Amino acid sequence: MVMGKIHSIETCGTVDGPGVRYVVFMQGCLLRCAYCHNPDTWHLNDGKEVSTDEIFNDVKRYIPYMKASGGGVTLSGGEPTLQVEFCTDLFKKLKTEKIHTAIDTSGFVDIEKVEELVKYTDLFLLDIKHIDDEGHKKLTGVSNKKTLKFAKYLSDIDKKVWIRHVIVPGITDNMEEIKKLADFASSLKNVDRVEILPYHKMGVYKYEALGIPYSLKGINPPDTSKIEEIKKEFRKRDIKIV
Repeated sequence: MVMGKIHSIETCGTVDGPGVRYVVFMQGCLLRCAYCHNPDTWHLNDGKEVSTDEIFNDVKRYIPYMKASGGGVTLSGGEPTLQVEFCTDLFKKLKTEKIHTAIDTSGFVDIEKVEELVKYTDLFLLDIKHIDDEGHKKLTGVSNKKTLKFAKYLSDIDKKVWIRHVIVPGITDNMEEIKKLADFASSLKNVDRVEILPYHKMGVYKYEALGIPYSLKGINPPDTSKIEEIKKEFRKRDIKIV
């Protein structure tokens, strides 16, 4: 029996992959993104301990909704790949029921450690936080080199990817860097779509509750006109954008 630490479960998710999805928010993350709305998932030792059998048996109750909508199961976080043994075992079980599998990840992984997990994953929701390495370090605390290497690896093996990019005014909305990100996305052969996500403040109250300083205080969500300008850069490269 493989055990793991989870933060929470959403049984009818609609924003983390296609269709109606059972979303498991895993515990633990090595990044410290300034805009993270789940800082309570950062520490691996927090959360609830569960087995893959428990999750699998619970998922089976929702199979009719998944099949009818083209949905499935998404592992989010936190960073799911920190608990690679748990994720791999769960996805193997899900595949016995032909359930679609997806992982929402920063891509901050060692490829050799996740090769088995990749085999059982139908879709990666790959969060590219910042295309510039120094900008990525300032925003998340780590380099983006592993993320970009992982993106190229997934392209090489033709594993479907949705790229996600959060737009934070003054930090990730520079148009020259947006063009670089769009060029990078268009260089990959496996990108099914790009999701441009406006920065929001929904998780700020958690920082206050946890006593963590919030570094983006005073920054407001981007204008819709700026989001549309950014999306146009991807459309110019014939990339599906949402």
